[in-house]
Amino acid sequence: QVRLVESGGGLVQAGGSLRLSCAASGSIFSINTMGWYRQAPGKQRELVATTTSGGRTNYTDSVKGRFTISRDNAKDKDTVYLQMNSLKPEDTAVYYCNYVVVIGPVKYDHWGQGTQVTVSS
Repeated sequence: QVRLVESGGGLVQAGGSLRLSCAASGSIFSINTMGWYRQAPGKQRELVATTTSGGRTNYTDSVKGRFTISRDNAKDKDTVYLQMNSLKPEDTAVYYCNYVVVIGPVKYDHWGQGTQVTVSS
């Protein structure tokens, strides 16, 4: 079982910054992908950014140049961060941490409980 603990959401004015963090512990594997997704009211959950254990990153176009994903890999815990700068009201959503391990043909997908990010105009 993988446990994901998120922190860092909150309320910020447009143009401000927030930093999200998510710590993965438990039955973690050294090769994995961690990332952030978000879901705004009435919309589908969408990818924000991902990072592999090898350091490869991927961003959705709307956050490129504003958000930075990074991670710390430890023996018993992997932590992923999302530094969000120049926030816009359209960034308002619940942000979910995601942890994925692929073992052979099986994909193991884990989600955090979500953290609210609200950007006021």
